[in-house]
Formats: sequence, structure tokens, C-alpha cells
Amino acid sequence: MTKPARAAALLLLVALPFFVTSCDSSGASSRARDGSLRIVATIGMIGDVASRIAKQDAHVDAMMGPGVDPHLYKATEGDIRRLTEADLILYNGLNLEGKMGDILVKVGRSRPVVAVSESVPENLLREPPEFAGHYDPHIWFDVSLWAMTIDPIVRELSSLDPDRAAEYRRNGEALKKELLDLDAWVASEIASIPKERRVLVTAHDAFGYFGERYGIEVKGLQGISTVAEAGLADVERLVETVVSRKVPAIFVESSVPRRAIEAVQKACESRGHSVKIGGELFSDAMGAADSPEGTYPGMVRHNVRTIVEALR
Repeated sequence: MTKPARAAALLLLVALPFFVTSCDSSGASSRARDGSLRIVATIGMIGDVASRIAKQDAHVDAMMGPGVDPHLYKATEGDIRRLTEADLILYNGLNLEGKMGDILVKVGRSRPVVAVSESVPENLLREPPEFAGHYDPHIWFDVSLWAMTIDPIVRELSSLDPDRAAEYRRNGEALKKELLDLDAWVASEIASIPKERRVLVTAHDAFGYFGERYGIEVKGLQGISTVAEAGLADVERLVETVVSRKVPAIFVESSVPRRAIEAVQKACESRGHSVKIGGELFSDAMGAADSPEGTYPGMVRHNVRTIVEALR
């Protein structure tokens, strides 16, 4: 970390107690002017689920928008203000928001801060060898696991707003059914790809849960986190896989620079194998708010259609 970056991080941590205490002397947050709950989610996938459960009864604010990589994200002073004004803060956990850990702990002393991944049994979490000691945080790529994050959100909303608890439960159950139907659709679509062509090559290893759940082999250029850049050996390893397996398409991601995957493409061509960029996948962030990909189900459908069209 550079000296300016260390100074900025220190300033945020020093300023945080001031924001926490000045927001409300009792430690309670202030509701929006219309009386609805203020919810802050770290990533868009959580924000979308919370919005569908709370509906008009809450203002949901997702901190990290389209194209933002949560592995590298650093909270700004404005983010801290939003967090300290929230009634409820929802984050993924499993070290996805690694650079925000201290801030979430401090804010959690005065208001509910909930990791939605707490609802997923540990035996269902991936612990890849290269990530030893830590679980893979990208649980939203297994739609059946992401459906499990609904319950803690319903629980917290019901605790904060008991008068609407029954409504939150109904909305949660309806969403759970929608996601389980989506899970079945994804499985059916991926199964339509010829088995020998079910190899998903992406910019970083975010799709591990997707591969395990839906029966497709996943090869990422970078590891689970994008903090460390891919090296020459990583590129050569991936090129060997693509060339030897005659993989027809590889994919860029919306939140990861595309130059590394383009380097893989060029290296494959130099070895006599023409491989196309099959399209852009949404991995750690959803699409624009006004697009179909700006919702969790829409993001999933876009990814699956893009993969199937390129590989089938």
C-alpha cells in the first residue's frame, strides 16, 4: 500500500467514530423521511434480494455498482456516512469485502450488520486448495445457495419492522420459489452444451460454485481474489488448456480488466488455435440498474445465455 493510500485509510478509521456517534447520540439510525427503513448492501446482488423482500417499505442502497470489484473496493467518506445512517447493513462475508472489514465491525457496534452468507451451511461452501483456510465467497453463482440468503434478510427486516413481518415472509417465500425455478432453468441450459465443450474459461476463478452446481469445468486466469494479478505462468497454463482441449470460446468479466483474457486469446492464436471472446459475463457486479442485468435473476440469465450460445 502506498503512503497516500495508508494515510487515506487511517483518516477513514479515525473519522469513523465521529460519524457513528454524531449520526445519533443513542446509537439508533434515523428513518427515511417517509418512515421507511434505510438498508445499505455492499454488493448489488444482495441489494436486489433485499429490495424484492422489502419492496416499497425500504430504501435499499447498494454501495458497489456496475463494474466495481469488491475484492479491491475501499470505502469512501461518503460510504461511511451512508453506513452510519442505515437501519440495516447487509454484506456478503467470507472475506469478499476484505478491505472493509474493520469499518463493518465498528459500524456494527451501533446498528445491525449482517453477513448473508451466515445462512449457508459450511459443508456447502467451497475451500479451494489455493485459497486454503478461507471459503470461496462467490456463493451467488449457485442459485440454490443464494436462495438461502433470503432467510436472514427476512429475519432482520421483521425484527426492525414487526408490523410488516408477515409481508416480508410472504415476499421472501415468493422470491425463494422464483430462485429455485431459476436454478432448475440454469441446470437445463448448461446440460444442453455438449459434454466435451463444457469448459468455462474466465478472467478470475469466480465461477467455482457455478461449475460444481451445474456440471461445467471452470478455469480462471486469476485466483478467487483479483488482488494479485495473473503472471506469465498463469497465462501459459490457461493457454495450454484452451489449445489442448480445443475450447471454442473464452470470456471476459465486467468487473475485471479484459486485457489479460485478450492476451490468452492472442497466445492461443500464436499456437494455431483460434478462440473467440464469447462475451462479457457479470461476476462480482451486476449490470446497470435500468437493464435486465441490473437484477440478480437477469444477471444469471444473461450469463447462462452468453455461455451457452458461445459453447454449444
